[in-house]
Formats: sequence, C-alpha cells, structure tokens
Amino acid sequence: MLVDIKSKDQAIEREIENLKEEIVRHLRHQVGVTTEEAAPRDWLVACSLAVRSLLVDRWHASTDSRRKMKQVGYLSMEFLLSRQLQNALLSLGLEREFSTALSELGIDLDKIVDLEAEPALGNGGLGRLAACFLDSMANIGVPAYGYGIYFEYGMFRQTFAGGWQIEQPEEWLVGVNPWDFMRSEPAFEIGFGGHVEHRDQRAIWTPAERVIATAHDLLVPGHDNKLVNTLRLWSAKPLHGFDIATFNRGRHIEAFATKIRSKTLSRLLYPDDSTEEGRELRLKQEYFFAAASVQDMLTRFVREFGKDWTLLPDKISIHLNDTHPALAPVELMRLLVDEHELGWDKAWIITNSVISYTNHTLMPEALETWRLDLMNRIVPRHLQIIEEINLRLVNSPEVTSSSIRSSEVSIVSSDQTPIVNMGRLSAYASHRVNGVSALHSKLVREDLFPDFAALYPERFCNVTNGVSQRLWLYQSNPALSSLIDDLVGVDWRQSFDPSPLARFGDDARVQDAIDAIKTRNKEAAAERIRRLTDHRINPSAMFDVQIKRIHQYKRQLLNILGVIARWNALKETKGAYPSRVVLMGGKAASSYWLAKLIIKLANDVAAKLNADPDTKDRLTFVFLPNYNVSMAEWLIPAADLSQQISLAGTEASGTGNMKLAMNGALTLGTRDGANIEIAEAVGEENTFMFGMNVAEVETLRAQYSPHAVSEADPVLKKVLDQIGGGLFSPDEPDRFRPILDSLLGHGDRYMVLADFADYLRAQAYVDRNWLDKEAWNKKVITNIAGMGRFSSDRAIRQYAESIWTTGS
Repeated sequence: MLVDIKSKDQAIEREIENLKEEIVRHLRHQVGVTTEEAAPRDWLVACSLAVRSLLVDRWHASTDSRRKMKQVGYLSMEFLLSRQLQNALLSLGLEREFSTALSELGIDLDKIVDLEAEPALGNGGLGRLAACFLDSMANIGVPAYGYGIYFEYGMFRQTFAGGWQIEQPEEWLVGVNPWDFMRSEPAFEIGFGGHVEHRDQRAIWTPAERVIATAHDLLVPGHDNKLVNTLRLWSAKPLHGFDIATFNRGRHIEAFATKIRSKTLSRLLYPDDSTEEGRELRLKQEYFFAAASVQDMLTRFVREFGKDWTLLPDKISIHLNDTHPALAPVELMRLLVDEHELGWDKAWIITNSVISYTNHTLMPEALETWRLDLMNRIVPRHLQIIEEINLRLVNSPEVTSSSIRSSEVSIVSSDQTPIVNMGRLSAYASHRVNGVSALHSKLVREDLFPDFAALYPERFCNVTNGVSQRLWLYQSNPALSSLIDDLVGVDWRQSFDPSPLARFGDDARVQDAIDAIKTRNKEAAAERIRRLTDHRINPSAMFDVQIKRIHQYKRQLLNILGVIARWNALKETKGAYPSRVVLMGGKAASSYWLAKLIIKLANDVAAKLNADPDTKDRLTFVFLPNYNVSMAEWLIPAADLSQQISLAGTEASGTGNMKLAMNGALTLGTRDGANIEIAEAVGEENTFMFGMNVAEVETLRAQYSPHAVSEADPVLKKVLDQIGGGLFSPDEPDRFRPILDSLLGHGDRYMVLADFADYLRAQAYVDRNWLDKEAWNKKVITNIAGMGRFSSDRAIRQYAESIWTTGS
C-alpha cells in the first residue's frame, strides 16, 4: 500500500513538473516573453495554450473516429459559455495539479482565471441552455457541432448612469483569444439580394452582395470521457476587402466600405431592430449563420458519403434552437433542389427528416415574423421557396380534407403587409417539435400550434430543459460537491443522482455543514458585491435573488412592488422581520424602453431604501450591473431564495430556477414553466408556490380590472401611490407614470396586481420558515437531493433517442 501511495505521489510530481514546463514553453514561444517579463495576462494566455494543447489530440481523435457516425448540427444564435480555462481544467481533472504548478512558478491560478474575458456570445437563458447542452453532448458522447456567430462585441456591457441602463460595447475579443482555432477552410460564400432567373426548370440566383463565412472553432470537452466536440462560429469577411482604385482617387474610407459592411454581420448580437436598417441586419445575420452551417454539414456529408442523398437523414440531424435559424431548412431545400437538382418532393422528404425544432416562447412578439418585401430584398430565392412550401401546405390533402382553415396554418400571411411566420415555418419543416417543460409543451400543442398538432400529432413532444451539473455545481460550488462526496461517495456524479443526500435531511451535523458552506459563499459574494457596487451587505441576512433578462412577463416589477411593501411594513410596525438582502440582475434589450424604465425604478427604489436609517440594517436592495455567466457562478451558490415569478403560462421553462435549486436556494415561484416540475421533484412543501395557474389566469382575464384590485388592497394602493407621487423620483415625479399606466391604464397584461396579495402571503411564509433554521436547512437538503432529473445530460439523452436518433 505504501509503495502504491509513493508511486502515485511521484506520478503527480512528474505531472506538475510537466505542466510547469508546458506553461513556460508556451509563455516563451507563443506569447514571446520570459517568466521575469510576463504580465498577468501573458500568464493567462500561456496557461490557456498549455491546457488547450492537452485537449487537441483528444479533439482530433474524437473527430476522426466519428466521421461515419450520425452528426448533430445544433444551430443557436446564442452560446453563453463559461470562461474556458477553468472548464477545461475541470474536464481534464487537473485543477489541483495545475494550481500547484502555477504556485511553484509564483502565480495564483484563481487570479489568472478571473482575468479571462467571458465569451460574449449570448444574452439570457437561450444561450446558457445552449452552452449546457453542448457540455452534455460531449459528456454523453453525442457527435455534434454547435453552430453560431463569432460576435465581436456580443450584446452589450451594462453600466448605470444615474440609475439608467447604459449600453457599452462588450469588447471580449481585445487581444488574442487562445481558445480560437481560426480556419482558412471551411469557408463559404453567402449571398444577399440580387435576382432570380428560372431557366430550364431550374432557379438561378445571382446575389447582389456576397461575403465569406469564415469558421472559428472552439473546443467542447467531455468530463467523464476523452471526447471533445466542436463549437463552430462564423465570422464574415468581404470577398475583396480593399478597393485600391477608390483609395488612390482619395476616397479612403469608401475604399473599405465592403469590408465594413461584411464585418457588420458578426459585430453585434441582436442589433436594435427598431429601424429598417436594424431589421435588415438581423435578417442577414440569421441567414448568414444558417446558410454557412448547412453548407458546412453538407460539405462534410459529401466528403464522407458522396451524393447519395437518401443517406442524409441517417447521417445528419439539424436542430433549430428557437426560430433564429429557421432559414436552415429553406437553405437545405435550395441546395438540394437548385444546386444538386433533386426533385422537390424528394428534397422535402429529406429536409423534413433532417430538421427538428425547439420552441422557447409563447410570447407572440417573440415569434419572429419577417415582411415579404424585406425578405425579397435580402433572400429572394429563399422567399420563393417559402412561398412554394406554403402553397403546397395549404393545398395538401391533410389541410383540404380537414376542417382547418388554410389561414390558420399558412406560413405566409395575406394581410395588407404580408409576413412570413418563422414559427410556423419551423414547425412545418421539422419532423419533431418540442417544448421545454411539461406545461410549455402542452401550451405549444394546444395554443401556439394547435392546427399543426392536429395535422401532425406525432411531431410534438416535450423535453424539459436541464442544466449542466459540471458547470453549475462541481465548478461553481466545489465545497458543496465535495461535501456530498464525503456523505454518499462519488458515484452520484457519474449519473448525477444526488438523491442519497435526502437521508441526511434531519442530520444536524450535515445541516450545519451545508449552512457553513452557504455562509462562506455569501461572504465571498458580499465582498464581490462591495467591490462591484460599493454596497456593504450583511452575509447573515437572507439573500433573495432574481437574476434574469428584464422583461415584463418575468415580472421584476412584482418583486419591486413587494420590496416597497416590505419597506412600508418595516417602517410602520418595527415587527420581527428577518434581515433580507434583495439582489436583482439582468439586462433590458436596448430598444425595450419600458424594461429600461423598470431598471431605473429598481435603482431609484434601492437608493431610497438603502439610505433609510430606520430600515437599512434589515432591508437592502441592490441591482447588480452587467449580470453574466461569471457573476452567476459566484452569486447562485450564495442565494438563499430563488424568485421565479413569471405569470403562469408565459415562461417556457427557465433554467436559472434549476441552477439555484441545485445549489440549495429555495424557490419562491408561480406555477409556470419548470417551476411545476421542480415542486413535484422536491415536494411542494419544500418550495413557496403562489399565484394563479394557467386556467385561473384565463378565467380572470375576461373580467380583469386592475384598478379594482388596487382599490381593494390598501397595501398595494399605497405602493402604487408612492411610485406615482414621486416618492422615489422627487426630481421628476411623473418619471414612472408609464409603468403605472401599463398596470392601471392598459390592462396589466402580465397580471402583476392580480398576484400581488398572494405574493406577499408567500413572502411572509418565507420569513417564518427562515426563522426556523433547522426546518429551512432540511428544505435546502431536500431541494439539492431532488434535482437529479434536471441535469442537461438527461435532456440530451432524450433528444438523442427520440429526436435526433443518434443512438447515444
């Protein structure tokens, strides 16, 4: 035994020496500095290159060994990845050895990790889900490529000026990105505009503008195997970047015009679409990445299997993560029919067998539509294909022999301003359509696409979302993960089954250990918040957290009204309210003016409350700027209460609810999205559910009077009067009048006022539970133990088996 231990120790020492040599080699040869000259960012680049080199052979072996297997192309406009160095070290199992190697070189790994810029490739839950799914595909062995855009600036970096959101460029690609493999091949010409001629029963599209889609590959490593998948992101460059004749005529800026136009495609995620130029750019972006991705997959298919197109459904699965890539099936039809000269019917059968689609929203405004004149200007051939698809759909025997009106399924509207409905296009072009929670999938079938579900019932299914326990527990909360190891062994990690932890729910020592971990996480978070915002918060107070994209349906406004009501109660009663720190974070879309006004209200309310000497020790309210993945990694493990308070029937699923519960935050939630399934998994008595369900929402909507609700509730009326009277905006008393108008004058679409009283009831119940620490900690343990079903590994297995049929 002693010999074995000694041999193991010697092997670890050799590993550490090898790592030191690799780091220094990359520092000298790739970064070009010595250890004495190296700045902290030089060490970051050298460390990243050293770790990347350990993954490259695995990557090539994974790619080569699976060339003949069925490949998934996962198309998503967003991929919100965590910082790459820490994740790569975790996948290699080398965190401890690498930290020791750096320490012996005089460098602190934690400080180096914090220097890495977070890839600004997304905004909210859609991108975080896509990142978790990529992680799980690599871990369970699904051969896959993620496809998106290599955004130079992402969405934006959020700052505040006087409490108002200010959008700053998110310059995450300043300097070298050591994780990026930029490819000269593959590269594809992508066309826009121009005209289409029909000759000899063929369509010939001559674009007016062309750009080159250039691939940037990032590695997606598995943690429980040696597999590495690829995230392939596209950037745009011009065919001819510099017009020397124009330059020599003195028109210097004009000489670079084509380069500027092409690079615009991959500059910014979700450009403001309130202008015609913004809408045009968004449509171009969506076609650009869908077309490049489909062409890339077909190129690999032809290289491996030739042009036996009947094999395509057995070798390729193209998945649309929402409607942003909805032009992918249209591009596939164009390539098969126009370029490879397949008959329409055969091409459509192949396309339908290859394409699948996940719907992520029931919000009508979020279901993309494009005007026909805009599509004709940008993608004229694709519009013709869509019109042909639509013509065949509305005249199909399935539609004409049914009671369904053609207008209820038509992809192209016949309105005065005709539009293309990308949700309907995606649903019709796909052989499988799924929602992302049991409730959401039911509403997709019954409310969103009821006629498609009646025509093609076998297409519709549910795959409840999941999150990667590797990213959101093992990496973000290592102390909690290690405690579970100590209590139940390490086997729970392999299949992510923390359920054995439940038997320790009444164990006082385990409760104390979990409480101690939470306290340390809160202390660390409090220090970060102090550095970030200059607020000093009390780590012993309850951390009440709502972190998500700012939108009316997510009802941050309900939270703000509740905070004001709590403040009023504290001022009036001086009662036994436990101390609470309310933490909110999230970005509002640059053109979403009312959401930005809600952020301003939150900041103005916080300024008033946090300055009140009577209550500031018992109630603190902080809106955290620039909420992102890196912040979530330290904030989620510190949360005590997780607010998931969307109106029932509006949130598709949510994933923040899963991450928070997995880390021991108790859910204060409505019966919406995956909240319902979390409550089923952990027991509703271990959550704080409130508000109307979907049926009650629909029943009330017909006779809902928000004004009557306000008049009947003196607590609510006082809060609204305080906002309307300028208590929180004395310099501009009417500042928040548009918010009050949305609630009282325009029908309160998301029924904030209707759920307010029950929300306060639930919050009072939260207080009573918090004061009983033994009961609270038992609920915490029960929540963690019940989260096994919410792993993204489970979700990906469902996709692989029932949608992509990859056999993994």
